[in-house]
Amino acid sequence: MSKKNKPDTKGFVYSTDPHFKFEEEDHNDYTVPPDRQKLKIRLDSKHRAGKAVTLVEGFVGKAEDLGELGKKLKTFCGTGGSAKDREIIVQGDQREKVFQWLLKNGYKQAKRI
Repeated sequence: MSKKNKPDTKGFVYSTDPHFKFEEEDHNDYTVPPDRQKLKIRLDSKHRAGKAVTLVEGFVGKAEDLGELGKKLKTFCGTGGSAKDREIIVQGDQREKVFQWLLKNGYKQAKRI
């Protein structure tokens, strides 16, 4: 398979157009400092069989840094979750704990929705 027709993250596998090229996504090569991150914390239960999760959205930076922040939040709350697509998912209604942890660790622009 030629290099231009390799699968991408949007689900495209192959194109019959000889001039087709996948669009490159913006990959941040730096992480915005914590005091300038505009994080939003909200509760969500859609598409989760009615189970509530806390979402932390709006992270700008490397995927590694997002994963590290997600791991710290999950450890602090004592629950499971994941970090992907510039979003951290923490199981359960942990909005207050997450908000307090973010404020304590320098994320001054975090807000609850």
